[in-house]
Amino acid sequence: MVRMKTIEILVGAFMAAGILALFFLALQVSNLSMASSGTGYVISARFDNIGSLKVKAAVSMSGVRVGRVSEISFDDGSYEAVVRMTIDSKFDKIPDDTFAKIYTAGLLGEQYVGLEAGGSDTYLAEGGELGMTQSALVLEEIIGQVLFSKASEGTKNAEGTK
Repeated sequence: MVRMKTIEILVGAFMAAGILALFFLALQVSNLSMASSGTGYVISARFDNIGSLKVKAAVSMSGVRVGRVSEISFDDGSYEAVVRMTIDSKFDKIPDDTFAKIYTAGLLGEQYVGLEAGGSDTYLAEGGELGMTQSALVLEEIIGQVLFSKASEGTKNAEGTK
């Protein structure tokens, strides 16, 4: 009887540990973990189209996560999306002529901001703004362009055979 109770307690503890591990895995996958120190400086960039970029998306440089997207807003004067990013304080030597692009992780994965360092001797600080940006590539637009070009080729071929 005591042996059965011990086995049940061990199985219960094992199940609880498994559920806890799945919970932390889900937090890591969904970018909701608080693993970041939370200290850093805020910079911004303006994009014509941010696609499906979301708050808490990664900001990376050379494949290394250097921060997170902290806020996304719309500037109704210039009709651009303004993306504010919190960069970890240990990455304090990012040149002020850095180029910001919106990338997609995988073919249909989540979007993130990629930074490509410039060559300036001055560095970004709190409130800095990146002047050079490239908007997100929207898969639907690319497919539409391919279909349109194929349709126009078909029309030219049909006219040429008459």
